[in-house]
Amino acid sequence: MALQRTTAKASKIEGIGIHTGRLISLLLKPAKVNSGIRFVRTDLAGRPVIPAMLSSFTIAEKGLRRTSIGKGETQIHTVEHLLATLSGIGIDNLEIEINGPELPGLDGSAAGFVKVIKEAGVKEQDAVRKELHVREPILVEDKDSMLLILPDVNFKVSYILDYPTTNFKTQYGHFLINHDTYENEIAPSRTFCLEEEVERLRGLGLGKGASLENTVVVGKQGIISGKLRFEDEFLRHKVLDLIGDLYLLGRRIRGHVIAIKSGHSLNIELLHKIAKHAESFEQAEARAEADDTISKGILSREDIKKILPHRYPFLMVDRILELNETSAIGVKKLSMNDYFFAGHFPGNPVMPGVLMLEAMAQVGGVILLSRPENKGKTAYFMLINNAKFRRIVRPGDELRLEVDVVRYKTRTGQVHGRALVDGNLAAEADLNFAFGNE
Repeated sequence: MALQRTTAKASKIEGIGIHTGRLISLLLKPAKVNSGIRFVRTDLAGRPVIPAMLSSFTIAEKGLRRTSIGKGETQIHTVEHLLATLSGIGIDNLEIEINGPELPGLDGSAAGFVKVIKEAGVKEQDAVRKELHVREPILVEDKDSMLLILPDVNFKVSYILDYPTTNFKTQYGHFLINHDTYENEIAPSRTFCLEEEVERLRGLGLGKGASLENTVVVGKQGIISGKLRFEDEFLRHKVLDLIGDLYLLGRRIRGHVIAIKSGHSLNIELLHKIAKHAESFEQAEARAEADDTISKGILSREDIKKILPHRYPFLMVDRILELNETSAIGVKKLSMNDYFFAGHFPGNPVMPGVLMLEAMAQVGGVILLSRPENKGKTAYFMLINNAKFRRIVRPGDELRLEVDVVRYKTRTGQVHGRALVDGNLAAEADLNFAFGNE
């Protein structure tokens, strides 16, 4: 499991705030485990601390093109570029001393933040990183804009950008977000603004520090000045903003975000919805862990994960009650928190039959991969025979998975599995496996 990280030493960076026009200095300091990302306003009495959390977010006003956090009158604006960098580079804990109300805009991108953090170095800490695993699809919409996040073992972003008032074609980009991708493909993308927005923002007292040096201005016929760093630089900057806004959750996300023309206000709306769902996810996990603790089973979910490569949302066995070289009994407790019920006959939820087969196969995998000669191997499906489905399985049911080895060879194995609810047969099948080293 990944460890939390902070910077190896303190570092400084300064620049002009794009909206306030003020010269701002930042001091980035290492922070202890579980402290998260915290801003300290050193220019104000009492040095007020503002954590970079969703609870600190101030009300979004559409069209202001920035993300702000604060408490009362103490505000810090345009935090998204630095937060995106901390997420992309992998910094969990950091104290940021700032002597003004807005972060430096630098050249309009996050490349300067990446540079200063890399120069300071990164240090692993003695605590496991906090992550949020998306358990089910979550959707927010506003007219023709949309954000959808799906369960995934990685953090991915797919984005569609379309500005009909310009001559730029609709753009699509897909990114697996990791250190290298963020640093080389996302961070260098710069802030942009439509020419028609410039006067409106200045009329609101914003954009005082904006210039063609830190903002790409787009007219109806194209870019007003300069050249793009990427053909789809505007799309990439939208992804940068999205990564930064999502880091207000205070933890890394494992999920696939699909965005259509989203901006800061919709990003934050998605954050609130994710946070609400996260509470139910965590409660469900806590209940499952409690079940494991009081269970008489010989393998818990954590034990099973040491044998099988499967992870949520595709680990279909909660615990193993009995295990020997030729048979095993596993259990899967079903609830509405299981992701498949949301879309499989949603008005009358039913567990998909193929997932019952998968659950039986995973118990079979535990038997076969527990053998010393198969340590480190993976069991792959070769064949499914004689599959039969006898009854409907619904939320609240407990699936008992009884699996027996029928045939075992060096490179292959066959098991017969039965899935039961309250002693009644729900499904059964013969399942064949081949063993691989990956």
